[in-house]
Amino acid sequence: MIERISPYSQLQTTAPAQKKQTGGFGSVLQQKLQENENGSQVAFSKHAIARAEERGIEVTPELVDQLSGSVERAQAKGVTNVLAFDATRAFIINVPHNRVITTLTQDEMKENIFTNIDGAVLL
Repeated sequence: MIERISPYSQLQTTAPAQKKQTGGFGSVLQQKLQENENGSQVAFSKHAIARAEERGIEVTPELVDQLSGSVERAQAKGVTNVLAFDATRAFIINVPHNRVITTLTQDEMKENIFTNIDGAVLL
């Protein structure tokens, strides 16, 4: 007689072991709510941080506030990827993830074509 092993039986026994939550539902919910409240601040990807350092762009709290405001305005218009810029620097931001993807200086903006954006905001 052949004994069949269901692939689902293995998943059921190993899946709970892979999930390691440090608290119950209430603490996880509270953590997610706090993340959403703090989520209004724009974050920088590793790539954007490296580019800002290479290009001498100083990331100040005032700049982060400006970029966060730009994301809010872009989100109100249904924009997915926005170019936020002023006379000396530019930032490409993924609006749904609230994340700066890359940064550019004034010199780099002159010879670049911006693609995969569907909006622009002046800082």
